[in-house]
Amino acid sequence: MAWFYLIMAAALEACWMFSLKFLSFSKIKTLNIENFVQSEGLMIWLPLAGYIFFGVTNTYCLSLAMKNIPTTTAFAVWTVLSIIFIKMVEVVFFQSKVNFLELFFLSLIIVGIIGLKSVAEP
Repeated sequence: MAWFYLIMAAALEACWMFSLKFLSFSKIKTLNIENFVQSEGLMIWLPLAGYIFFGVTNTYCLSLAMKNIPTTTAFAVWTVLSIIFIKMVEVVFFQSKVNFLELFFLSLIIVGIIGLKSVAEP
């Protein structure tokens, strides 16, 4: 179950990052009762709500995972999974390009994670 929480934490981290990408603190000042539920208001407070929700649930799931997985292993796996999820979202939804070097270096990180997992004490 700890690995499930770790994967969930990484997915929530990716969601948190994209909430942060669309969050504009300067626009929060323009939010008022009249535009709160209108389209411009939604585009202001939805990223803020996502930022808070995904940040808190990400931290909670990561803390649950780290109760049963060594901290260095959990953090390393969480980091690489987060990077992979973020890159997948960029490619699928934002039509970002993937080049060979990115895949190569991501593969190196994955090999390092597998190495850490294989030598970690139970």
